[in-house]
Amino acid sequence: MNKKFLSLLLLAVPMLSFAQELTMDEKIEAKFKPFADAVSSVVFYPISIVGIDVPIVVIILLLGALFFTLYFKFANIRLLGVAIRATNGKYDDIDHNSKDDISEEDVAGSDGDEVIQIKGVVGEVTHFQALTAALSATVGLGNIAGVAVAIAIGGPGATVWMILAGFLGMSTKLVEATLGVKYREVGPDGKIYGGPMYYLKKGLKEKNLGGLGKVLAGLYAVFVIGGSFGGGNMFQSNQAAAQFKQLFNLESGFVFGIIMAILVGVVIIGGIKRIGRVTEKIVPFMAIMFVGASLIILVMNLNIIPDAMVQIWNGAFKQTSVVGGLIGVMIVGFQRAAFSNEAGVGSASIAHAAVKTKFPASEGIVASIGPFVDTVIICTMTALVIVVTNLKSNLFTYGNLDAKSNVLLNATNQPINGVDLTSVAFDSAIPNFSILLTIAVILFAFSTMLSWSYYGIQGWTYLFGKSKIADITYKALFLVFVVIGASSSLGSVIEFSDAMIFAMVFPNIIGLLLLAPKVKSELSRYLKAIGHKNQN
Repeated sequence: MNKKFLSLLLLAVPMLSFAQELTMDEKIEAKFKPFADAVSSVVFYPISIVGIDVPIVVIILLLGALFFTLYFKFANIRLLGVAIRATNGKYDDIDHNSKDDISEEDVAGSDGDEVIQIKGVVGEVTHFQALTAALSATVGLGNIAGVAVAIAIGGPGATVWMILAGFLGMSTKLVEATLGVKYREVGPDGKIYGGPMYYLKKGLKEKNLGGLGKVLAGLYAVFVIGGSFGGGNMFQSNQAAAQFKQLFNLESGFVFGIIMAILVGVVIIGGIKRIGRVTEKIVPFMAIMFVGASLIILVMNLNIIPDAMVQIWNGAFKQTSVVGGLIGVMIVGFQRAAFSNEAGVGSASIAHAAVKTKFPASEGIVASIGPFVDTVIICTMTALVIVVTNLKSNLFTYGNLDAKSNVLLNATNQPINGVDLTSVAFDSAIPNFSILLTIAVILFAFSTMLSWSYYGIQGWTYLFGKSKIADITYKALFLVFVVIGASSSLGSVIEFSDAMIFAMVFPNIIGLLLLAPKVKSELSRYLKAIGHKNQN
Protein backbone atom coordinates (compact mmCIF):
# COMPACT_ATOMS: atom_id res chain seq x y z
CA MET A 1 0.00 0.00 0.00
CA ASN A 2 2.80 2.36 1.00
CA LYS A 3 4.70 1.51 -2.18
CA LYS A 4 1.64 2.26 -4.32
CA PHE A 5 1.11 5.52 -2.51
CA LEU A 6 4.78 6.43 -2.94
CA SER A 7 4.62 5.60 -6.65
CA LEU A 8 1.54 7.80 -7.11
CA LEU A 9 3.24 10.60 -5.20
CA LEU A 10 6.31 10.40 -7.41
CA LEU A 11 4.10 10.56 -10.50
CA ALA A 12 2.21 13.54 -9.08
CA VAL A 13 5.32 15.61 -8.25
CA PRO A 14 6.09 16.60 -11.86
CA MET A 15 2.42 17.48 -12.40
CA LEU A 16 2.39 19.62 -9.25
CA SER A 17 5.60 21.34 -10.30
CA PHE A 18 4.10 22.01 -13.75
CA ALA A 19 0.92 23.42 -12.19
CA GLN A 20 2.99 25.73 -9.96
CA GLU A 21 4.95 26.94 -12.97
CA LEU A 22 1.77 27.98 -14.75
CA THR A 23 0.92 31.66 -14.48
CA MET A 24 -2.60 32.85 -13.79
CA ASP A 25 -2.95 33.74 -17.50
CA GLU A 26 -1.95 30.21 -18.49
CA LYS A 27 -4.30 28.60 -15.99
CA ILE A 28 -7.26 30.61 -17.28
CA GLU A 29 -6.19 29.97 -20.86
CA ALA A 30 -6.00 26.21 -20.30
CA LYS A 31 -9.45 26.05 -18.69
CA PHE A 32 -11.19 28.45 -21.05
CA LYS A 33 -9.69 27.47 -24.41
CA PRO A 34 -11.97 24.47 -25.16
CA PHE A 35 -15.08 26.56 -24.43
CA ALA A 36 -13.79 29.53 -26.43
CA ASP A 37 -12.91 27.31 -29.38
CA ALA A 38 -16.38 25.76 -29.34
CA VAL A 39 -18.18 29.13 -29.34
CA SER A 40 -15.86 30.59 -31.97
CA SER A 41 -16.30 27.56 -34.24
CA VAL A 42 -20.09 28.05 -34.17
CA VAL A 43 -20.10 31.82 -34.74
CA PHE A 44 -17.39 31.73 -37.39
CA TYR A 45 -18.51 28.45 -38.95
CA PRO A 46 -16.85 28.42 -42.38
CA ILE A 47 -18.22 27.67 -45.82
CA SER A 48 -15.63 26.82 -48.44
CA ILE A 49 -15.74 28.99 -51.58
CA VAL A 50 -13.12 28.33 -54.28
CA GLY A 51 -11.04 26.63 -51.62
CA ILE A 52 -11.23 29.55 -49.18
CA ASP A 53 -13.04 29.23 -45.86
CA VAL A 54 -15.48 32.12 -45.41
CA PRO A 55 -17.29 32.54 -42.06
CA ILE A 56 -21.04 32.17 -42.59
CA VAL A 57 -21.57 35.31 -40.52
CA VAL A 58 -19.74 37.34 -43.21
CA ILE A 59 -22.00 35.87 -45.91
CA ILE A 60 -25.09 36.79 -43.86
CA LEU A 61 -23.82 40.36 -43.40
CA LEU A 62 -23.12 40.83 -47.11
CA LEU A 63 -26.39 39.29 -48.32
CA GLY A 64 -28.31 41.38 -45.80
CA ALA A 65 -26.53 44.56 -46.94
CA LEU A 66 -27.25 43.75 -50.60
CA PHE A 67 -30.94 43.15 -49.81
CA PHE A 68 -31.31 46.47 -47.96
CA THR A 69 -29.51 48.34 -50.73
CA LEU A 70 -31.95 47.03 -53.32
CA TYR A 71 -35.02 47.27 -51.03
CA PHE A 72 -34.39 50.96 -50.32
CA LYS A 73 -33.45 51.67 -53.95
CA PHE A 74 -29.83 52.63 -53.27
CA ALA A 75 -30.70 55.11 -50.52
CA ASN A 76 -27.12 54.69 -49.30
CA ILE A 77 -25.89 56.62 -52.36
CA ARG A 78 -29.07 58.50 -53.30
CA LEU A 79 -29.38 60.18 -49.88
CA LEU A 80 -25.69 60.76 -49.14
CA GLY A 81 -26.15 64.51 -49.60
CA VAL A 82 -29.11 64.51 -47.19
CA ALA A 83 -26.99 62.54 -44.70
CA ILE A 84 -24.17 65.09 -44.78
CA ARG A 85 -26.58 68.03 -44.41
CA ALA A 86 -28.41 66.34 -41.52
CA THR A 87 -25.11 65.61 -39.76
CA ASN A 88 -24.14 69.26 -40.09
CA GLY A 89 -27.42 70.25 -38.42
CA LYS A 90 -29.16 71.75 -41.45
CA TYR A 91 -32.45 70.01 -40.60
CA ASP A 92 -32.22 70.39 -36.80
CA ASP A 93 -35.10 72.87 -36.73
CA ILE A 94 -37.34 70.30 -38.44
CA ASP A 95 -35.98 67.46 -36.29
CA HIS A 96 -36.61 69.32 -33.06
CA ASN A 97 -39.58 71.59 -33.70
CA SER A 98 -41.69 69.90 -36.35
CA LYS A 99 -45.42 69.72 -35.70
CA ASP A 100 -45.23 66.08 -36.71
CA ASP A 101 -46.22 63.98 -33.68
CA ILE A 102 -43.59 62.11 -31.74
CA SER A 103 -44.07 58.38 -32.19
CA GLU A 104 -45.60 56.52 -29.27
CA GLU A 105 -42.44 54.45 -28.91
CA ASP A 106 -40.50 57.56 -27.90
CA VAL A 107 -42.53 58.03 -24.74
CA ALA A 108 -43.87 54.57 -23.95
CA GLY A 109 -41.91 52.00 -21.98
CA SER A 110 -42.36 48.27 -22.14
CA ASP A 111 -43.70 45.93 -19.50
CA GLY A 112 -44.86 48.78 -17.29
CA ASP A 113 -41.49 50.55 -16.95
CA GLU A 114 -41.88 54.12 -15.76
CA VAL A 115 -40.92 56.65 -18.39
CA ILE A 116 -40.60 60.38 -18.56
CA GLN A 117 -43.39 62.33 -20.24
CA ILE A 118 -41.76 64.17 -23.10
CA LYS A 119 -42.76 67.61 -24.30
CA GLY A 120 -40.76 68.44 -27.39
CA VAL A 121 -37.76 66.62 -28.77
CA VAL A 122 -36.44 63.37 -27.28
CA GLY A 123 -32.73 62.60 -26.99
CA GLU A 124 -29.41 63.31 -25.33
CA VAL A 125 -26.89 64.02 -28.12
CA THR A 126 -26.69 65.73 -31.51
CA HIS A 127 -26.56 63.93 -34.85
CA PHE A 128 -22.82 64.58 -35.09
CA GLN A 129 -22.12 63.36 -31.54
CA ALA A 130 -24.13 60.18 -32.12
CA LEU A 131 -22.25 59.53 -35.37
CA THR A 132 -18.81 60.06 -33.80
CA ALA A 133 -19.74 57.88 -30.81
CA ALA A 134 -20.71 55.07 -33.20
CA LEU A 135 -17.65 55.66 -35.39
CA SER A 136 -15.32 55.54 -32.40
CA ALA A 137 -16.35 51.91 -31.89
CA THR A 138 -15.54 50.88 -35.47
CA VAL A 139 -12.70 53.18 -36.53
CA GLY A 140 -9.75 51.51 -34.85
CA LEU A 141 -7.28 48.69 -35.07
CA GLY A 142 -9.23 47.06 -37.90
CA ASN A 143 -8.46 50.07 -40.10
CA ILE A 144 -4.77 50.04 -39.19
CA ALA A 145 -3.96 46.35 -38.82
CA GLY A 146 -6.82 44.44 -40.41
CA VAL A 147 -6.67 46.22 -43.76
CA ALA A 148 -2.92 45.69 -43.98
CA VAL A 149 -3.32 41.95 -43.53
CA ALA A 150 -6.24 41.81 -46.00
CA ILE A 151 -4.24 43.58 -48.71
CA ALA A 152 -1.11 41.53 -48.02
CA ILE A 153 -3.05 38.26 -48.26
CA GLY A 154 -5.65 39.11 -50.91
CA GLY A 155 -3.52 41.39 -53.02
CA PRO A 156 -4.22 45.01 -54.10
CA GLY A 157 -7.50 43.99 -55.78
CA ALA A 158 -9.12 43.36 -52.41
CA THR A 159 -9.34 47.16 -52.05
CA VAL A 160 -12.08 47.41 -54.71
CA TRP A 161 -14.29 44.82 -53.03
CA MET A 162 -13.68 46.37 -49.64
CA ILE A 163 -14.98 49.70 -50.97
CA LEU A 164 -18.04 48.02 -52.52
CA ALA A 165 -18.84 46.22 -49.28
CA GLY A 166 -18.51 49.55 -47.45
CA PHE A 167 -21.14 51.12 -49.70
CA LEU A 168 -23.47 48.14 -49.17
CA GLY A 169 -22.98 48.35 -45.40
CA MET A 170 -24.29 51.92 -45.46
CA SER A 171 -27.77 50.53 -46.20
CA THR A 172 -27.66 48.18 -43.20
CA LYS A 173 -26.62 51.00 -40.87
CA LEU A 174 -29.54 53.10 -42.14
CA VAL A 175 -32.00 50.36 -41.15
CA GLU A 176 -30.39 49.67 -37.74
CA ALA A 177 -30.24 53.28 -36.58
CA THR A 178 -33.78 54.10 -37.75
CA LEU A 179 -35.15 51.19 -35.73
CA GLY A 180 -32.91 52.11 -32.79
CA VAL A 181 -34.56 55.53 -32.55
CA LYS A 182 -38.08 54.35 -33.37
CA TYR A 183 -38.24 51.79 -30.57
CA ARG A 184 -36.10 53.51 -27.93
CA GLU A 185 -37.29 54.12 -24.38
CA VAL A 186 -36.78 57.13 -22.13
CA GLY A 187 -36.14 56.68 -18.41
CA PRO A 188 -37.50 58.89 -15.60
CA ASP A 189 -34.16 60.72 -15.55
CA GLY A 190 -34.29 61.43 -19.28
CA LYS A 191 -31.71 58.77 -20.18
CA ILE A 192 -32.25 56.99 -23.47
CA TYR A 193 -32.37 53.20 -23.72
CA GLY A 194 -32.24 51.82 -27.24
CA GLY A 195 -30.72 49.38 -29.67
CA PRO A 196 -31.51 45.90 -30.97
CA MET A 197 -32.77 44.68 -27.57
CA TYR A 198 -35.64 47.12 -27.82
CA TYR A 199 -36.51 46.96 -31.50
CA LEU A 200 -36.34 43.16 -31.47
CA LYS A 201 -38.69 42.94 -28.48
CA LYS A 202 -41.12 45.77 -29.28
CA GLY A 203 -40.94 45.72 -33.07
CA LEU A 204 -41.52 41.98 -33.41
CA LYS A 205 -44.34 42.20 -30.84
CA GLU A 206 -46.13 44.55 -33.23
CA LYS A 207 -45.87 41.82 -35.86
CA ASN A 208 -47.39 39.27 -33.45
CA LEU A 209 -43.99 37.68 -32.90
CA GLY A 210 -43.59 38.75 -29.28
CA GLY A 211 -42.19 35.43 -28.08
CA LEU A 212 -39.52 35.36 -30.76
CA GLY A 213 -38.73 39.00 -30.10
CA LYS A 214 -38.12 38.43 -26.38
CA VAL A 215 -35.81 35.49 -27.05
CA LEU A 216 -33.80 37.34 -29.70
CA ALA A 217 -33.58 40.48 -27.53
CA GLY A 218 -32.35 38.47 -24.53
CA LEU A 219 -29.72 36.71 -26.62
CA TYR A 220 -28.57 40.00 -28.09
CA ALA A 221 -28.22 41.56 -24.63
CA VAL A 222 -26.01 38.67 -23.47
CA PHE A 223 -23.87 38.87 -26.61
CA VAL A 224 -23.38 42.65 -26.41
CA ILE A 225 -22.24 42.41 -22.77
CA GLY A 226 -19.73 39.69 -23.66
CA GLY A 227 -18.54 41.67 -26.66
CA SER A 228 -18.12 44.84 -24.61
CA PHE A 229 -15.84 43.13 -22.09
CA GLY A 230 -13.77 41.36 -24.73
CA GLY A 231 -13.48 42.73 -28.25
CA GLY A 232 -14.65 46.19 -27.15
CA ASN A 233 -12.42 46.36 -24.08
CA MET A 234 -9.75 43.74 -23.33
CA PHE A 235 -8.58 43.42 -26.94
CA GLN A 236 -8.35 47.21 -27.32
CA SER A 237 -6.52 47.64 -24.01
CA ASN A 238 -4.19 44.74 -24.80
CA GLN A 239 -3.19 46.07 -28.24
CA ALA A 240 -2.74 49.65 -27.00
CA ALA A 241 -0.56 48.41 -24.14
CA ALA A 242 1.49 46.29 -26.55
CA GLN A 243 2.24 49.34 -28.72
CA PHE A 244 3.06 51.43 -25.64
CA LYS A 245 5.39 48.76 -24.23
CA GLN A 246 7.14 48.37 -27.57
CA LEU A 247 7.72 52.13 -27.90
CA PHE A 248 9.18 52.51 -24.38
CA ASN A 249 10.70 49.00 -24.03
CA LEU A 250 8.54 48.10 -21.03
CA GLU A 251 7.86 44.58 -19.80
CA SER A 252 4.50 45.04 -18.05
CA GLY A 253 1.35 46.79 -19.16
CA PHE A 254 -0.23 46.91 -15.70
CA VAL A 255 0.54 50.57 -14.96
CA PHE A 256 -0.60 51.52 -18.46
CA GLY A 257 -3.84 49.60 -17.81
CA ILE A 258 -4.44 51.49 -14.56
CA ILE A 259 -3.93 54.86 -16.27
CA MET A 260 -6.16 53.85 -19.18
CA ALA A 261 -8.86 52.62 -16.76
CA ILE A 262 -8.83 55.95 -14.91
CA LEU A 263 -9.17 57.93 -18.15
CA VAL A 264 -11.96 55.67 -19.42
CA GLY A 265 -13.70 55.84 -16.03
CA VAL A 266 -13.71 59.65 -15.98
CA VAL A 267 -15.55 59.68 -19.30
CA ILE A 268 -18.00 56.79 -18.98
CA ILE A 269 -19.26 57.87 -15.56
CA GLY A 270 -20.84 60.82 -17.36
CA GLY A 271 -22.84 58.57 -19.69
CA ILE A 272 -23.55 59.06 -23.39
CA LYS A 273 -23.55 62.86 -23.13
CA ARG A 274 -19.94 62.94 -21.95
CA ILE A 275 -18.96 60.11 -24.31
CA GLY A 276 -20.47 62.12 -27.17
CA ARG A 277 -18.58 65.27 -26.19
CA VAL A 278 -15.27 63.39 -26.05
CA THR A 279 -15.71 61.35 -29.23
CA GLU A 280 -16.80 64.37 -31.29
CA LYS A 281 -13.30 65.75 -30.62
CA ILE A 282 -11.22 62.55 -30.72
CA VAL A 283 -12.71 60.89 -33.82
CA PRO A 284 -12.25 63.84 -36.23
CA PHE A 285 -8.72 64.35 -34.87
CA MET A 286 -7.84 60.67 -35.37
CA ALA A 287 -9.34 60.59 -38.84
CA ILE A 288 -7.63 63.83 -39.93
CA MET A 289 -4.27 62.68 -38.55
CA PHE A 290 -4.41 59.26 -40.20
CA VAL A 291 -5.95 60.36 -43.50
CA GLY A 292 -3.67 63.43 -43.55
CA ALA A 293 -0.55 61.30 -43.17
CA SER A 294 -1.85 58.98 -45.88
CA LEU A 295 -2.39 61.91 -48.25
CA ILE A 296 1.13 63.21 -47.56
CA ILE A 297 2.57 59.83 -48.53
CA LEU A 298 0.42 59.64 -51.65
CA VAL A 299 1.42 63.17 -52.71
CA MET A 300 5.08 62.27 -52.14
CA ASN A 301 4.61 59.32 -54.48
CA LEU A 302 2.33 60.78 -57.15
CA ASN A 303 4.36 59.17 -59.91
CA ILE A 304 3.70 55.69 -58.47
CA ILE A 305 -0.07 56.10 -57.98
CA PRO A 306 -1.00 55.25 -61.61
CA ASP A 307 0.88 51.92 -61.32
CA ALA A 308 -0.76 51.29 -57.95
CA MET A 309 -4.22 51.92 -59.40
CA VAL A 310 -3.50 49.51 -62.24
CA GLN A 311 -2.46 46.86 -59.70
CA ILE A 312 -5.64 47.42 -57.69
CA TRP A 313 -7.92 47.30 -60.74
CA ASN A 314 -6.25 44.29 -62.34
CA GLY A 315 -6.13 42.47 -59.03
CA ALA A 316 -9.86 43.01 -58.54
CA PHE A 317 -11.03 41.79 -61.96
CA LYS A 318 -8.36 39.51 -63.34
CA GLN A 319 -7.32 36.02 -62.32
CA THR A 320 -4.46 35.95 -59.84
CA SER A 321 -2.47 33.20 -58.20
CA VAL A 322 -2.38 34.98 -54.85
CA VAL A 323 -5.53 33.50 -53.30
CA GLY A 324 -7.17 31.48 -56.02
CA GLY A 325 -8.62 33.96 -58.46
CA LEU A 326 -11.25 36.64 -58.75
CA ILE A 327 -13.69 35.20 -56.18
CA GLY A 328 -10.90 34.74 -53.67
CA VAL A 329 -9.83 38.39 -53.85
CA MET A 330 -13.47 39.45 -53.66
CA ILE A 331 -14.00 37.39 -50.50
CA VAL A 332 -10.96 38.86 -48.74
CA GLY A 333 -12.12 42.42 -49.49
CA PHE A 334 -15.71 41.77 -48.46
CA GLN A 335 -14.63 40.02 -45.28
CA ARG A 336 -12.35 42.87 -44.20
CA ALA A 337 -15.09 45.44 -44.76
CA ALA A 338 -17.63 43.39 -42.81
CA PHE A 339 -15.31 43.11 -39.82
CA SER A 340 -14.29 46.75 -40.04
CA ASN A 341 -17.58 48.66 -40.12
CA GLU A 342 -19.74 46.09 -38.23
CA ALA A 343 -22.80 46.94 -40.31
CA GLY A 344 -25.34 44.30 -39.31
CA VAL A 345 -23.93 43.77 -35.83
CA GLY A 346 -26.46 46.29 -34.50
CA SER A 347 -24.18 47.86 -31.90
CA ALA A 348 -24.09 51.28 -33.58
CA SER A 349 -27.88 51.62 -33.27
CA ILE A 350 -27.41 51.81 -29.48
CA ALA A 351 -25.38 55.02 -29.81
CA HIS A 352 -27.61 56.44 -32.54
CA ALA A 353 -30.74 55.82 -30.43
CA ALA A 354 -29.68 58.64 -28.06
CA VAL A 355 -29.94 61.36 -30.73
CA LYS A 356 -32.18 64.42 -30.38
CA THR A 357 -34.83 64.05 -33.06
CA LYS A 358 -38.51 63.40 -33.65
CA PHE A 359 -37.80 61.47 -36.83
CA PRO A 360 -36.17 58.02 -36.51
CA ALA A 361 -35.14 58.03 -40.18
CA SER A 362 -33.18 61.26 -39.72
CA GLU A 363 -30.63 59.36 -37.66
CA GLY A 364 -30.81 56.33 -39.93
CA ILE A 365 -29.67 58.51 -42.81
CA VAL A 366 -26.90 60.06 -40.67
CA ALA A 367 -25.77 56.61 -39.51
CA SER A 368 -25.27 55.52 -43.12
CA ILE A 369 -22.22 57.82 -43.23
CA GLY A 370 -20.48 55.49 -40.75
CA PRO A 371 -19.36 52.73 -43.16
CA PHE A 372 -18.53 55.40 -45.73
CA VAL A 373 -16.04 57.07 -43.38
CA ASP A 374 -14.80 53.86 -41.78
CA THR A 375 -14.41 51.64 -44.84
CA VAL A 376 -14.67 53.71 -48.01
CA ILE A 377 -12.36 56.50 -46.79
CA ILE A 378 -10.09 55.35 -43.94
CA CYS A 379 -9.65 51.70 -44.93
CA THR A 380 -9.08 52.72 -48.55
CA MET A 381 -6.41 55.22 -47.51
CA THR A 382 -4.59 52.51 -45.56
CA ALA A 383 -4.79 50.17 -48.54
CA LEU A 384 -3.49 52.80 -50.99
CA VAL A 385 -0.53 53.66 -48.77
CA ILE A 386 0.41 49.99 -48.41
CA VAL A 387 0.15 49.29 -52.16
CA VAL A 388 2.12 52.44 -53.09
CA THR A 389 4.88 51.96 -50.51
CA ASN A 390 5.17 48.28 -51.37
CA LEU A 391 5.62 49.17 -55.03
CA LYS A 392 8.34 51.63 -54.07
CA SER A 393 10.19 49.69 -51.36
CA ASN A 394 9.19 46.03 -51.88
CA LEU A 395 8.23 45.56 -48.22
CA PHE A 396 6.52 42.19 -48.68
CA THR A 397 5.17 39.73 -51.24
CA TYR A 398 1.40 39.48 -51.58
CA GLY A 399 0.09 36.15 -50.32
CA ASN A 400 3.41 35.28 -48.64
CA LEU A 401 2.14 33.18 -45.73
CA ASP A 402 3.94 30.67 -43.55
CA ALA A 403 2.67 27.26 -44.67
CA LYS A 404 2.38 25.88 -41.13
CA SER A 405 1.16 28.83 -39.02
CA ASN A 406 -0.59 30.78 -41.81
CA VAL A 407 1.16 33.91 -40.47
CA LEU A 408 2.07 36.75 -42.83
CA LEU A 409 5.78 37.02 -43.70
CA ASN A 410 7.68 40.14 -44.78
CA ALA A 411 10.24 40.47 -47.58
CA THR A 412 12.87 38.61 -45.52
CA ASN A 413 10.37 35.88 -44.57
CA GLN A 414 10.08 37.06 -40.96
CA PRO A 415 6.66 36.98 -39.23
CA ILE A 416 4.91 40.35 -39.24
CA ASN A 417 1.52 41.43 -37.88
CA GLY A 418 -0.89 43.99 -39.30
CA VAL A 419 0.10 46.94 -37.09
CA ASP A 420 3.79 46.35 -37.82
CA LEU A 421 3.10 46.14 -41.55
CA THR A 422 1.24 49.46 -41.52
CA SER A 423 3.98 50.98 -39.35
CA VAL A 424 6.70 49.86 -41.76
CA ALA A 425 4.72 51.20 -44.73
CA PHE A 426 4.28 54.63 -43.13
CA ASP A 427 7.82 54.72 -41.70
CA SER A 428 9.27 54.07 -45.15
CA ALA A 429 7.80 57.39 -46.31
CA ILE A 430 7.59 59.42 -43.08
CA PRO A 431 10.53 58.73 -40.72
CA ASN A 432 9.51 57.93 -37.11
CA PHE A 433 5.82 57.83 -38.01
CA SER A 434 5.61 54.73 -35.79
CA ILE A 435 5.53 57.11 -32.82
CA LEU A 436 2.45 58.84 -34.20
CA LEU A 437 0.99 55.44 -35.08
CA THR A 438 1.39 54.35 -31.46
CA ILE A 439 -0.50 57.46 -30.37
CA ALA A 440 -3.17 56.69 -32.98
CA VAL A 441 -3.51 53.09 -31.78
CA ILE A 442 -3.93 54.25 -28.17
CA LEU A 443 -6.51 56.87 -29.16
CA PHE A 444 -8.36 54.39 -31.37
CA ALA A 445 -8.41 51.88 -28.50
CA PHE A 446 -9.52 54.52 -26.00
CA SER A 447 -12.40 55.78 -28.13
CA THR A 448 -13.49 52.22 -28.96
CA MET A 449 -13.65 51.37 -25.25
CA LEU A 450 -15.78 54.45 -24.58
CA SER A 451 -18.44 53.47 -27.08
CA TRP A 452 -18.41 49.77 -26.21
CA SER A 453 -18.85 50.60 -22.52
CA TYR A 454 -22.09 52.34 -23.51
CA TYR A 455 -23.17 49.41 -25.68
CA GLY A 456 -22.46 46.94 -22.90
CA ILE A 457 -24.28 48.90 -20.21
CA GLN A 458 -27.36 49.07 -22.42
CA GLY A 459 -27.41 45.27 -22.59
CA TRP A 460 -26.69 45.07 -18.86
CA THR A 461 -29.55 47.37 -17.86
CA TYR A 462 -31.89 45.55 -20.25
CA LEU A 463 -31.22 42.30 -18.36
CA PHE A 464 -30.75 43.59 -14.80
CA GLY A 465 -32.89 46.74 -14.68
CA LYS A 466 -32.41 50.48 -15.05
CA SER A 467 -30.96 51.29 -11.62
CA LYS A 468 -27.90 53.11 -10.25
CA ILE A 469 -26.62 49.87 -8.71
CA ALA A 470 -26.76 48.09 -12.07
CA ASP A 471 -25.06 51.08 -13.71
CA ILE A 472 -22.22 51.27 -11.18
CA THR A 473 -21.70 47.49 -11.12
CA TYR A 474 -21.24 47.28 -14.87
CA LYS A 475 -18.92 50.29 -15.07
CA ALA A 476 -16.73 48.93 -12.25
CA LEU A 477 -16.46 45.56 -14.00
CA PHE A 478 -15.66 47.25 -17.29
CA LEU A 479 -12.78 49.21 -15.75
CA VAL A 480 -11.38 46.07 -14.13
CA PHE A 481 -11.33 44.39 -17.55
CA VAL A 482 -9.38 47.36 -18.96
CA VAL A 483 -6.55 46.58 -16.53
CA ILE A 484 -6.77 42.82 -17.11
CA GLY A 485 -6.59 43.29 -20.88
CA ALA A 486 -3.54 45.57 -20.66
CA SER A 487 -1.57 43.32 -18.32
CA SER A 488 -2.34 39.83 -19.62
CA SER A 489 -2.46 37.71 -22.73
CA LEU A 490 -5.70 35.78 -22.34
CA GLY A 491 -5.97 34.83 -26.00
CA SER A 492 -8.93 32.49 -25.68
CA VAL A 493 -10.96 34.89 -23.52
CA ILE A 494 -10.48 37.64 -26.08
CA GLU A 495 -11.24 35.23 -28.95
CA PHE A 496 -14.45 34.17 -27.20
CA SER A 497 -15.56 37.74 -26.55
CA ASP A 498 -14.76 38.79 -30.11
CA ALA A 499 -16.96 35.91 -31.28
CA MET A 500 -19.71 37.33 -29.05
CA ILE A 501 -19.65 40.56 -31.07
CA PHE A 502 -20.38 38.71 -34.29
CA ALA A 503 -22.88 36.41 -32.59
CA MET A 504 -24.94 39.61 -32.33
CA VAL A 505 -25.43 39.42 -36.10
CA PHE A 506 -27.76 36.43 -36.00
CA PRO A 507 -30.62 37.84 -33.86
CA ASN A 508 -30.09 41.33 -35.27
CA ILE A 509 -30.36 40.48 -38.97
CA ILE A 510 -33.59 38.53 -38.36
CA GLY A 511 -35.11 41.64 -36.79
CA LEU A 512 -33.85 43.97 -39.52
CA LEU A 513 -35.36 41.85 -42.29
CA LEU A 514 -38.74 41.57 -40.56
CA LEU A 515 -38.90 45.28 -39.67
CA ALA A 516 -37.62 46.72 -42.97
CA PRO A 517 -41.16 47.89 -44.00
CA LYS A 518 -41.30 50.01 -40.81
CA VAL A 519 -38.06 51.68 -41.83
CA LYS A 520 -39.39 52.40 -45.33
CA SER A 521 -42.41 54.13 -43.79
CA GLU A 522 -40.24 56.22 -41.45
CA LEU A 523 -37.92 57.15 -44.31
CA SER A 524 -40.82 58.42 -46.40
CA ARG A 525 -42.16 60.43 -43.42
CA TYR A 526 -38.82 62.16 -42.84
CA LEU A 527 -38.09 62.95 -46.47
CA LYS A 528 -41.56 64.47 -46.76
CA ALA A 529 -40.90 66.62 -43.67
CA ILE A 530 -37.66 68.06 -45.05
CA GLY A 531 -39.20 68.53 -48.48
CA HIS A 532 -36.96 66.08 -50.28
CA LYS A 533 -38.31 65.45 -53.78
CA ASN A 534 -37.26 61.82 -54.21
CA GLN A 535 -39.12 60.22 -51.30
CA ASN A 536 -39.14 56.70 -52.65
